[in-house]
Amino acid sequence: MDAVGVAEPAAAPAAARVRAAARLRDLGRQPYEPVWRAMQAFTDARTDDTPDELWLVEHDPVFTLGQAGKPEHVLMPGDIPVLHVDRGGQVTYHGPGQIVLYPLLDLRRLKVGVREYVERIEQAVIDTLAEWNIEGRRRDGAPGVYVNGAKVMALGIRVRRGCTFHGLAFNIAMDLSPYRRINPCGYEGLQVTSVLDLGGPSGMEPVKPVLVAQLARQFGLDVDAAPPPTLA
Repeated sequence: MDAVGVAEPAAAPAAARVRAAARLRDLGRQPYEPVWRAMQAFTDARTDDTPDELWLVEHDPVFTLGQAGKPEHVLMPGDIPVLHVDRGGQVTYHGPGQIVLYPLLDLRRLKVGVREYVERIEQAVIDTLAEWNIEGRRRDGAPGVYVNGAKVMALGIRVRRGCTFHGLAFNIAMDLSPYRRINPCGYEGLQVTSVLDLGGPSGMEPVKPVLVAQLARQFGLDVDAAPPPTLA
């Protein structure tokens, strides 16, 4: 994961942050591909007036390989499917106990550049971890959030016509053994961890509202709950 797929450049960062309405949709547990296709459709259909959305989801087990992903980083997938997708980055794992959050944002309207967008997502996760006295850090050249050198949040995005899809995968309370079947994010031997293993909550529900609030703060969003989208 951990890279950016950019179809067209977004606007440069601006000093002022704009308050904007956004819809929060909690999809529950879903297979990966229908959600991916729905994100694509939403992004293709949106106009300058379309409100931004945040999609929360927990995926069935799947490995996803980004646009530049190298198949050799998938070591032994076994019974877990592998999907080639249109985000940036290499290979990552999604599965139960992991919060996946897809920000569907118009960066031009928010006056946020791609690099700043990535940094704000990372900061939202760092601030979320701080709620449980866990110190998250960035790593130069390797987007995401790390604790004591182990990765707890992976990031892989796509920007099309200045609008974002795909997003972040935040390990909360999950079986981490599937990561041994890949080189996570293209790095052989990269250690991964979870919020539970770091002394945090044993489930996703306490973390979701904190993460959403921190992301909303980073982007100046006023978030209201909305029904989940219709999936094919």
